[in-house]
Formats: sequence, structure tokens, C-alpha cells
Amino acid sequence: QVRLVESGGGLVQPGGSLRLSCTASGDGIHMNIMGWYRRTPGKERELVARTSRAGIDYMDSVKGRFTISVDNDKNMVFLDMTSLKPEDTGVYSCYGNVWTASTGSAGYWGQGTQVTVSS
Repeated sequence: QVRLVESGGGLVQPGGSLRLSCTASGDGIHMNIMGWYRRTPGKERELVARTSRAGIDYMDSVKGRFTISVDNDKNMVFLDMTSLKPEDTGVYSCYGNVWTASTGSAGYWGQGTQVTVSS
């Protein structure tokens, strides 16, 4: 069974920084595509950043402010967020296309972590 668990959300003032972490657990897993999505009030869930062997993609509004990175040895993916704005407020969820010997490649979601940018 593959699980994705996020941590690192919280309340931060505008202009501040946060690091989100996502840990993938399971037997013999291999992370293929890993990404962060967010759901903000009044909007559909949107892709924030994604990393795979093909490269890294960011949504336009976070380019230059957010950085996604992966530690394959620890099966972790991070989202470093700087210069945070109130419009970055939302629930951030980790997504992973993860391979295991028993299930092959499949998509999994974490439970989400709240990020609130407010003074």
C-alpha cells in the first residue's frame, strides 16, 4: 500500500517562506512523477509544480518563487515557497505517480496541508 503524507503547512505572513514536505511510503516504491497541487477558495484544484524525468513545470504565478525538489533516497518531495502572497493561500496536496512491484504504476494523493498567507 502506497501512502503520501504531507507536512509543513501553516500560517505565514505575506513575503514569508514555507517548506512543504511529502513522504511516500510503501514496499519497493519508485517515484515517477511527483507534484504539488493546490485548491484555493473559489477555484478548481490546480497544478503548482511537477517534476519527472521529463523535467520540471511550474504554474506561471509561482515561477521564480517556488521550487520543487526530490530526494529519491528518502522517497520525499519538497516544495520550497518564498515571497508568499495571500493568493497562495489554500490546501496543498502532494500527488505521485508511483511504481511498485505489486501494483505497477498508479497515482496517489496525500491528504493535503493548509497554507495560509495572512498578516
